Amino acid sequence: MITERDVRDYVVWLTIEKGRSPATIEAYRRDVENFSRWMAAHGRDVSSVTDAQLEQYFNELRSRGQANSSIAREMSSVRGWFGFLLDEGRIDNDPTSRLKGGHRGRTLPKPLGEEEVAHLLDSIPFSTPSDLRDRALLELLYDTGARVSEVVGVTLSDLDFDEELILVTGKGAKQRLVPMGATLRTVLVDYLGAGGRSEFPRARRTAHLFLNARGGALTRQGVDLIIHKRALVAGIDHSRISAHVFRHSCATHMLAHGADIRVVQELLGHASISTTQIYTAVSVTSLQRDYRSAHPRAHD
Repeated sequence: MITERDVRDYVVWLTIEKGRSPATIEAYRRDVENFSRWMAAHGRDVSSVTDAQLEQYFNELRSRGQANSSIAREMSSVRGWFGFLLDEGRIDNDPTSRLKGGHRGRTLPKPLGEEEVAHLLDSIPFSTPSDLRDRALLELLYDTGARVSEVVGVTLSDLDFDEELILVTGKGAKQRLVPMGATLRTVLVDYLGAGGRSEFPRARRTAHLFLNARGGALTRQGVDLIIHKRALVAGIDHSRISAHVFRHSCATHMLAHGADIRVVQELLGHASISTTQIYTAVSVTSLQRDYRSAHPRAHD
């Protein structure tokens, strides 16, 4: 069931990851809450809404004489919200995919280049417990493509160093195994060794893998602060980087190196392969750009 917390998380996501203006965020929040109240008034759960119910809602808005521009914005708000819920694993299908009108197109992810990722990760020293934590955190985000909500939920018992696997748990307790690459394994061992995680307060009494300065579980907002701090030190524009960018980069780079799209779908935990296919578009775009700049016969 979708709750008020899901709406709040969407607002936080718009603020931190999308950098929307306060006015836009307020409009989107109001639109989503209006739709949620309409669903509740009709005894319906947002998590199981159908495209027919969506059409009914927007037709009612039209019958009230609401301006087309206002309806288009509300459609955009609702589309964005359901896209967020789907990407976070909180719903299994996007009911807005067949909604007519008001579609402004989905923005393609903007991944970091492979050299940028390497530079960012390699710029983190191994001097302090926080350094070791941050390196392990960013490696895990990039190496597995896991959602930030899944990463902050990883516990020590979810790590299997013998099989080199990590158990991640998404919304609705849906679990999947993701591989632990050689580099990720090394930095996790460093973080879990002397001078790393054990130096955080209450480390022995906390099951979560990643801890904050007080010894509690690291939050999504805490992860974004770490990413922005490390990007600033590495000389990378922090306004274009977030936990989701690591996920986008993982998928895009794997496809660029020939990974099967269904393998990437399984790794990212996408319910539908159509969600994964957006990363294929990014790879094709990169290919076209590189081809035009490098091939001697690609120009007039």
